[in-house]
Amino acid sequence: MIQSEQDQLIYLDANATTPVLPEIAKVVVHTMQVCFGNPSSAHVTGVQAKHLMEEARNKGREVIGATSGELLFTSGATEGIQTAIVSALSDYVQHHSERYINPVLMYGATEHKAVPNTLKHWNRLLGLNAEILEIPVDSTGLLDLDFIAEHIEQAVMICTMAANNETGIKQDLGRLEQVIREGNSQTAWMVDCVQALGKLPLKLSQTTIDYAPFSGHKLYAPKGIGFLYIRSGSPYTPFIAGGGQESGMRSGTENIPGIAALSTLFDMLLDKENSPFNPVAQLEKHRSMLADAVESTFKQVTFHHDFALSVPTTLNFSVDHLTSKEVIDLLDAAGIRVSGGSACSSGSSRSFVLDAMNASDWQSENAIRLSFGPADSEAQIRRACDALKSLKPILENNCLVVSDSTAPEQEACAVGLTQLRHQGACCWLYVTPDKQAVIVDPVPELVPRLQRLLDKQGLACRAVLKTHLSQSAEDAVHLLAHNLEDDEALDAFGWPVDCAEGLLQGTLAKLPDIESEIENRCYLLMQGEDVSACFAGKLLLPQGLGDSQGDMMRAAAMAETLLRLNELLDDNSLICSALDYQQCFAINWHAQVQISPLLGRLLNGACSTAEFVDQKVGIDSDVSAFRERFLDALIDAAVPAVKALNRSAAQDWLACHKGVIIDCREPYESDVSRRGITDLFGNLATGRVLNIPLSRMTDVLRNGALDPSQHYLLVCRTGNRSMQAGHTLALLGFDRVANLQGGLALN
Repeated sequence: MIQSEQDQLIYLDANATTPVLPEIAKVVVHTMQVCFGNPSSAHVTGVQAKHLMEEARNKGREVIGATSGELLFTSGATEGIQTAIVSALSDYVQHHSERYINPVLMYGATEHKAVPNTLKHWNRLLGLNAEILEIPVDSTGLLDLDFIAEHIEQAVMICTMAANNETGIKQDLGRLEQVIREGNSQTAWMVDCVQALGKLPLKLSQTTIDYAPFSGHKLYAPKGIGFLYIRSGSPYTPFIAGGGQESGMRSGTENIPGIAALSTLFDMLLDKENSPFNPVAQLEKHRSMLADAVESTFKQVTFHHDFALSVPTTLNFSVDHLTSKEVIDLLDAAGIRVSGGSACSSGSSRSFVLDAMNASDWQSENAIRLSFGPADSEAQIRRACDALKSLKPILENNCLVVSDSTAPEQEACAVGLTQLRHQGACCWLYVTPDKQAVIVDPVPELVPRLQRLLDKQGLACRAVLKTHLSQSAEDAVHLLAHNLEDDEALDAFGWPVDCAEGLLQGTLAKLPDIESEIENRCYLLMQGEDVSACFAGKLLLPQGLGDSQGDMMRAAAMAETLLRLNELLDDNSLICSALDYQQCFAINWHAQVQISPLLGRLLNGACSTAEFVDQKVGIDSDVSAFRERFLDALIDAAVPAVKALNRSAAQDWLACHKGVIIDCREPYESDVSRRGITDLFGNLATGRVLNIPLSRMTDVLRNGALDPSQHYLLVCRTGNRSMQAGHTLALLGFDRVANLQGGLALN
């Protein structure tokens, strides 16, 4: 959490990487400029570099308690893991292949992905063909010792970790060693110690751990430097062959600046009186302060690890009714850096670590990892806590958490049409100016958000409607049913049985059901005589037709419904789907027809209903393998190109075209952002900024508030959401749209 002097950011993602401490950076620069010799050179400059390297090695031994064995400098933990696994497996293949009848390789279920992926890779390439076993963990994240005892006798290698990178859970290495060695004294044992350095006492020579990889950038040293401990007598095979540096153990000219950085880091760790690193008791205090701030700010919080079983620099939690994306976007806009689970797995939709610990789907999908450095001062931690707590009114005013205030400073307005999303599922909230509300396609995970909106803004819920019959939709309706004011008889989709004229004074109508297909329904939102929006459920998606599931009756019903809609909708009628994986918000009927060739052929008479059914069933049958990924959705349309402009080009573009800026961030992000649109564009932004988050874009389009002849520059935090908005607007005929490349983050 070392803060930048330029923008005073609060960095709480130390488990991913850390900044280089000033003292270490100074040594690195000095080494590059003064002590830059090649340690293999015989002249004085080379001898000095060699001496520096060996001094660092000796200090490292002392830090990790390695009175014997080897300490090998590497490029980082991944190389250390590769080297350890290659050494153990190649030794077995070459010298001990008859040792086990059914050889196995074991690794903890919560290991960093570098470990199982490396095991699988070299198991195949070396021809070992061992069975690879994932060691289960219990709900606290501790390894199943009985499982290890059951399989260790046939284990060529077992890989565990000292402290987990997502949860900070510490494994009991002493108990592990007892179980491993009682069952097999010959198996190779690797312990990932990356998150242990500077946080846990290490006495490796007093253990039978064979290999222990470390990485410098996790503890204030630069990236690209690490080291590997190898127990005396353990098998070793050079992973990098070449010129024979490091006594032939690891070829390639040594990274002397990186090694000098480690040397300084080791000095700090060894200097108990003047070390910048806090003792465990102080780190536990820091964690407690941050945990209190998180709970005070977000209220309904679940921590995913037992503090007593984890290193004190890590907090892993989820907010019960906020997605990890919402939390991270909010914190990032406020200058607070955290991550969702492991930085190396940020592309994943859920945490495999929490899955292994049997956490709920919500917790796994929406985990937040908050981690600070052991050198962070109490003043820095207090500043972080204050920053977190300052977000509480923003969350309350935007209906993200339950408000304690009876008179909030502002409210998030929900009048009109709002799209709420959970992963790919969409829910629509329509609110009239007199605060009558209808919810369409409720999603169970979004019910708390909807409830807060209803309560906070005094909305009268007129109906909770479904476009499709599913258990999840039924569950969501049940959770919201108590909000309905009238005790009316409802049909299976939630529509009042005696309401033929429509809801909300006829503003919302239902498309008559098709007798042969009673599992889906469409609703029409009217503006005067025109249909401004159609809630089409899974029938139509923002970039294609829904899935008939290969059923001819479903496809026939789909065709009949599409033909009916074509009679009622005009080109500008917006299609509001129940699924939106691309965050397209909505497209109009004209674009829907243009991007779906099969739909176009049906509507213009180029194919009959029977031909449509045959083609649709055939298409859906071919892509059945993708149903799990897309939840019965087919997304096949080409995406129009949108100009991507850097800051300078965007300024010129705005000035030339008298363009308007659309800020696509959610209001709570804009409210806390330390850098606003005016900071980037100055006078060009004066009076020319519209805040239209994607959740409200459909309402803006429905009301005709955007002019296709106007030039719009789209902006968000990273440029991703704004680019998606640009693509969708381009589909709708807005051909004068550009995106700020890299968003506010890179400009």
